[in-house]
Amino acid sequence: MKYLIFSDIHSNLEAFEKLLSLKKAQEVDKFLFLGDMVGYGADPNDTIALFRSIKNIHFIRGNHDKVVANLESSSLFNPVAAFSAEWSKVQITKENQEFLKSIKKGSEIVDHFITLCHGSTFDEDYYVFSMFEAVESFKFMETSIGFFGHTHFPIIYLLRNEKIDIVPLNRNNKIKLDPNTRYLINPGSIGQPRDKNPNPSFMIFDSKRREISFYRFSYNLKKTQQKIREAGLPEILASRLESGI
Repeated sequence: MKYLIFSDIHSNLEAFEKLLSLKKAQEVDKFLFLGDMVGYGADPNDTIALFRSIKNIHFIRGNHDKVVANLESSSLFNPVAAFSAEWSKVQITKENQEFLKSIKKGSEIVDHFITLCHGSTFDEDYYVFSMFEAVESFKFMETSIGFFGHTHFPIIYLLRNEKIDIVPLNRNNKIKLDPNTRYLINPGSIGQPRDKNPNPSFMIFDSKRREISFYRFSYNLKKTQQKIREAGLPEILASRLESGI
């Protein structure tokens, strides 16, 4: 079985469309999405519509999905995130808001051996930015492999014999999974990369070969920036796309 794992679209329609047009995306059996369909970008409705057209997909909500769905206040967001969330609430259709409300909270086990979560296995809003935080997340993970988003930072945490290590991901590569090791893996972000590389990233997991492939791709970033500016969203959301921070 081949799974495509992706996260944090954040209403970046151009990046999302490019992902789905890639040949590799058309050769997988299932899609796994780790949350944050909306927020930040200028195309929440078209992004949701495109997302809903995908067949064979398992997905969970992110913190921005939750806020834009009016399930939680934006008061804990930073000012830029809060502004974009409130803007998105005004823009999205009632039908799309109801769809966001219906998205399940993580974590979730898929096909009995893969865990999906947005932030961590024990708290969908918790950020896993270090080995310490990864260890805490491993404690609540029942499977040998888990995928998480939220940080927009691609990385692999490995736990073997109670020792933890990391594999940073900054270019296309493949990693063979050890059956005696547990993995907590972040594919990075489609719509808002934050690892100083503006190119979106995703992963393909081949369960038969027990192999993870990490990919990056380019898209029409200038068009996305223009839409953000024309919508009156904060300038930092446009400039950040180019810097990848």
